Amino acid sequence: MTDHRWMARALQLAREGLYTTQPNPRVGCVIVRDGEVVGEGFHPRTGQPHAEVFALRQAGERARGATAFVTLEPCAHFGRTPPCAEALIAAGVARVVMAGLDSNPLVGGKGRQMLEAAGIATATGVLEAEAQVLNPGFLRRMAGGIPWVRLKMAGSLDGRTGMPSGESKWITGPDARRDVQKWRAMSSAIITGIGTVLADDPALDIRPEEWTGWHYGEPVQPWRVILDSRLRTPLTAKVLKANTKVIVVASPDADDGRAQALTALGAEVWRLPHGDLPGLLQRLAAQGANEVLVEAGATLAGAFLQAGVVDELVLYLAPTLLGSLGRPLMALPIEHMAGQKRLDIRDVRNIGADIRILARPAAQA
Repeated sequence: MTDHRWMARALQLAREGLYTTQPNPRVGCVIVRDGEVVGEGFHPRTGQPHAEVFALRQAGERARGATAFVTLEPCAHFGRTPPCAEALIAAGVARVVMAGLDSNPLVGGKGRQMLEAAGIATATGVLEAEAQVLNPGFLRRMAGGIPWVRLKMAGSLDGRTGMPSGESKWITGPDARRDVQKWRAMSSAIITGIGTVLADDPALDIRPEEWTGWHYGEPVQPWRVILDSRLRTPLTAKVLKANTKVIVVASPDADDGRAQALTALGAEVWRLPHGDLPGLLQRLAAQGANEVLVEAGATLAGAFLQAGVVDELVLYLAPTLLGSLGRPLMALPIEHMAGQKRLDIRDVRNIGADIRILARPAAQA
């Protein structure tokens, strides 16, 4: 149980980089000698040292003969920083406990092998499930999969997002809107549809001044991804003014002139078959996206669910009723009970006056 205690502390440290490490994983490290913490650290941001390096710097000579607890297998390759496995070996640690192995093919057990070849004892699987929760998209992407997809929606208790006229502001309160900031900050990209851009002209940005829970500096602004098959995005749209990558996804036969105009404003235009959501996610993963947040209207929200690519739903419900004429949360043309989409509720809590529900699509029997 002692190993669990120190790994729990390492996980706590890893969460300090929850909003800033992309596309890198969130990792924490604790170095313990004779029952005392002599060094600890976490990876704060891409390009900066990894968690092990910060912990070793703090420990100094006291790292010799100590045990290092790391929430992810130490890297074994040269990237922007040298291999952490080599740093642990050079420091003379006697034992390394890892929550789990890295799914990155460049690491994938090689870090552990380097440590063991140097005579360092290793252990894995300590609080592994808890560690995986911190990096679901990174671990999946590194194993060759698509990003972790969250679908965020907000509506009334009777499942409506606006009035027939299109009026929709505001249903949920300011606390819920501030809470959305952290989900954006955890994401590599925010995906929306052309309907939302035309109706609301959203910036889809992170506004650090609206939420005070940032753990380490300002968060990394996520990419903006607009699904716009006919390239109708206005050249004056707020989303095009983002200080980050903007991707407009169009059909292969969409107007080249419009594509050139958007490109001139700094956007990337990707050509994909209309409705090819798995293809889009695969391409985002290839670009380094770990987690994506879908903030869209009923049509695109329903399309993501029907495509079976949603991992988690973040649903805000306001204590109000908009009535039967209101717009639905999502377009899901289900005619029979057998077609219903069952969910596993993972968390329910109040966010100000509203309710936030975290759910995942239930496994089908």
